[in-house]
Amino acid sequence: MASIGCKVLIAIPAYNEEECIEGTIAELRSKAPQYDFVVINDGSTDDTGSILKRLNCKVITMPINCGLTVGFQTAVRYAVDNGYDYLIQFDADGQHRPEYLSVLVDEAHKTNSDIVIGSRFITEKKDTSMRMAGSRLISFLIKLMCGQRITDPTSGFRLFSKPVLEEFCSDKSLNPEPETIALLIKRGYSVSEVQVSMRERQGGESYLNPVKSVQYMVRVVVSLLFVQRFR
Repeated sequence: MASIGCKVLIAIPAYNEEECIEGTIAELRSKAPQYDFVVINDGSTDDTGSILKRLNCKVITMPINCGLTVGFQTAVRYAVDNGYDYLIQFDADGQHRPEYLSVLVDEAHKTNSDIVIGSRFITEKKDTSMRMAGSRLISFLIKLMCGQRITDPTSGFRLFSKPVLEEFCSDKSLNPEPETIALLIKRGYSVSEVQVSMRERQGGESYLNPVKSVQYMVRVVVSLLFVQRFR
């Protein structure tokens, strides 16, 4: 198997995920026991922390809710400091499926990709919702700017290689968002996608309600159109 001989870290950001986190950890341990994982407990105020303690997980606890970017940067630093070859973002809410972890790692080995994105839309079509309209626009802008089509630019199921992790450590302005994927392509890093299937959130509420989803898409589009031109 491609994953033999390399160190892979699964990074799981968690903020108030008491309804999902135990099932997510149990499934990860059952279906992908070959991989290490660390949970970034991002200042949760519910029982997420006590559940993780009971499950005897490796946890990095943030003193307050710092947000996805800081949590991701924390996981990246942990991965680099502990000699991991790859880091994979993995949601705590049960949407991401652990059986695809090896698919991402195998793709990285096969293609020597620096970033592998778990995409919902290589073989499946996007629906006609406002959110998917935003996704289409982001895909178009990345293709226009970088010459590469990314079918699922907002997917949070991503693998990063050691060189990319080191880039994140040296450039603190980078975030785990589509505009950074575009910037990394422009800097010469290779990106590939693999088809995955995702589930609905298994409990709790997403911070991305309809209004925030639109705001998120607008922010990414503005960053791609204007901010990235000066980087």
